[in-house]
Amino acid sequence: MGASLSLVPLLDYFARREFAAAGLSPGAVTLPYPGDGGEATCTVHYWASTGEPLLPPLLLVHGFGPRATWQWRCQVGPLSRHFHLIVPDLIGFGGSSFGGDSAASPPSEATQAAALAALLDALPGMKGRRVAVAGTSYGGFVAYWLARTAGAGRVGPVVIASSDLLKTAADDRGFLKRAGDGWSGVEEVLLPAEPAAMRKLLEMASCRPPPPVLMPDFILRDFIQKLFTENREQLIQLFKGITVGTDKFPVTPISQEVLIVWGEQDQLFPVEKAYAVQSSLDGKARVEIISKTGHAPQLEDPTRFNKILLDFLLATHKPDPSSNGASQ
Repeated sequence: MGASLSLVPLLDYFARREFAAAGLSPGAVTLPYPGDGGEATCTVHYWASTGEPLLPPLLLVHGFGPRATWQWRCQVGPLSRHFHLIVPDLIGFGGSSFGGDSAASPPSEATQAAALAALLDALPGMKGRRVAVAGTSYGGFVAYWLARTAGAGRVGPVVIASSDLLKTAADDRGFLKRAGDGWSGVEEVLLPAEPAAMRKLLEMASCRPPPPVLMPDFILRDFIQKLFTENREQLIQLFKGITVGTDKFPVTPISQEVLIVWGEQDQLFPVEKAYAVQSSLDGKARVEIISKTGHAPQLEDPTRFNKILLDFLLATHKPDPSSNGASQ
């Protein structure tokens, strides 16, 4: 009987309700698959504030794991009062897909960033509009790539949350040491296929993980099946192919104002990496550490996280004077 119980649809319902209550509506666009050079396409699913933007646009980019609605559900309400929100599922996650029957390669950060730029141009009133961007975890890699390649004329202030842009093989070895014995690779934990791996991910990602009695195997298997099984092999390739911070795309300073937010107890990307990223950006980025949180401070302490974001964005991301209805 327990095997028939699924919490995923219930949690998905509540996350979607938060988005709808904040005035966001779902949509999807089909775009040429960036960099393919052939006939491959991708479908990008998103939630966005309705109508053309009357407030400064803000793009929220999620990380590995559940779809965007789960990862930003605690932010859309407060942020929607001040910004026109665009919250996509990255290609290969949630409702976004690519390739169809073609042989298109799994998306890189460059592919993801190009798809987001194309999405922005496809939305009502957004073509050419300057947009702020906030990315969490893997989404921070994509946000940095987008900001650097699109430039300050297109992308304004940047928020990098819990995102080790300088991740190296040594960091992966440190991760496995923190995880304990029995893991063959980082992706075995970050993209779990078994309850033990899912339990370990929750333990490492959260400052206060659920107690074991609330994480029986049948519930964890259900989460794995519904959240991690589809496209798992493609996502493993995506994870292993990260180029930001490597010789292919080293982290260098960008002209935009940058905020770095980190959970003090993050065991996936330890808090000292926040300062390493700051240093790689010429030491000019503002760093905020949120105590008693792990890898997802936006979920573990949303009140503090939202205040930090709003303080930064309201000071740095002003309405575009060329747009209609730009006043707040």
